[in-house]
Amino acid sequence: MLALVAALLFVLALIFQLAGVAIGSVVTVTTLTLVGLIAVALHLAGVGAGWSLKK
Repeated sequence: MLALVAALLFVLALIFQLAGVAIGSVVTVTTLTLVGLIAVALHLAGVGAGWSLKK
């Protein structure tokens, strides 16, 4: 699930970069890319995978 979120953030960052759009001074291409990288890192760490050892 986090990989899909990361892919969506990367697509938004690409569209913003190509269009030259920035939403305020906080949400920029850089912040979208960094949040996408955090989502990829969490996905690779296994967070949100849905697996549980509890029965």
